Amino acid sequence: MDINAVKVLQRLHRAGFKSYLVGGAVRDLLLGRRPKDFDVGTDARPQQIRRLFRNSRIIGRRFRLVHVYFREGIVEVSTFRGTPDPNGQAAAPGEILITDDNVFGSPAEDASRRDFTVNALIYDISDFSVIDYVGGIEDLEGKLIRTIGDPDVRFQEDPVRMLRACEMAGRLGFEIDTDTKDAIVRQRREIAKASAPRMAEEIGQILKTGQAATILSLASEYGLLEEVFPEAEALLSLGERDQTGFERIPASIDELIGEGRELSDVTVLAAIVLPSLLLQRREIETRNNRPLRRGVLRQMTLDHLAPLAARLSLSRQRSETTTEAISIFYRFGESWRSGADQVRFSARVGFDDAVDLLDLMVRATGEGQGELEQWRAVQRKRPGPPRVSDVKRRRRRRRRRR
Repeated sequence: MDINAVKVLQRLHRAGFKSYLVGGAVRDLLLGRRPKDFDVGTDARPQQIRRLFRNSRIIGRRFRLVHVYFREGIVEVSTFRGTPDPNGQAAAPGEILITDDNVFGSPAEDASRRDFTVNALIYDISDFSVIDYVGGIEDLEGKLIRTIGDPDVRFQEDPVRMLRACEMAGRLGFEIDTDTKDAIVRQRREIAKASAPRMAEEIGQILKTGQAATILSLASEYGLLEEVFPEAEALLSLGERDQTGFERIPASIDELIGEGRELSDVTVLAAIVLPSLLLQRREIETRNNRPLRRGVLRQMTLDHLAPLAARLSLSRQRSETTTEAISIFYRFGESWRSGADQVRFSARVGFDDAVDLLDLMVRATGEGQGELEQWRAVQRKRPGPPRVSDVKRRRRRRRRRR
């Protein structure tokens, strides 16, 4: 148990509120896994939680909740949800998409409002019991991902749940229930209605789970990738047409993460987009019998990234950093006058992302190991930023104006 989550649970309990550990943390603890996040459910309203914890902030519009900040991380606290008000939704006529979920309820109602049975388990710290309203224990023992209630309705309420079903099945090694699986196929077009920031967050999490290859294959099998992430769909199908090994890039990402390496969002997104760029570059250079100039390559990169950035509402900074990382990757194959030039080049923003990108390509294709070792050596030679203790900061005395 995370000590900060325990502090939050106990303070809410002492203040007279019900407080439970909820969601994936209970599931992971029962499976013997270390939870990534510890979420707390309570009958206290967001404003009451905010008053109880000075180190907190209310966030969210679709569903308001509270983040309690500690030096070691964040504990998310949510009020038990009830049945959403159908008159308060901004969905189009005839749709049941939930855009406002700020109706509060009881622990049982909250459990029934969650997505999958294995995510609806509740741990009561006051008597150390696990409360199960929806059959989550049985599905946990059977290693099954099953929606709570009618899967067609649940996926129309929140289309991101379809992608989350694939993510959970791949990450936990579970099977998806047959009814749930069939509903994903029927409702796959609904995922286009999900908000872009939520999709960007979900895709970023998937690519860094360490099981991206399995999850993306499941999402492709159920027709989800072509709707929200066609770049990954195209990547997975490359093996059928082109013997480059690019289709192994998701497995290479998993391999690096399994070794304990932390990959940035820029690196993993660039790794999915880069193969199509490399194939297009090869085709154009073969046809014209001359290499493309840097400016042309940069424009090609921008053109490839634009649809992805628009679909996932990527920030301008993230788009520019991804473009820069790919541009640096292209320059790794150029001729350099000296090692000093390479070390100076390594100070550019996006260089480390580009080296990780090269590492992924080498693992996927089996080519370029010598080049990777060369640039890793350059990376090690690069001087780090000066320490604060080494920099003498002189404060100027400011004269007060009369």
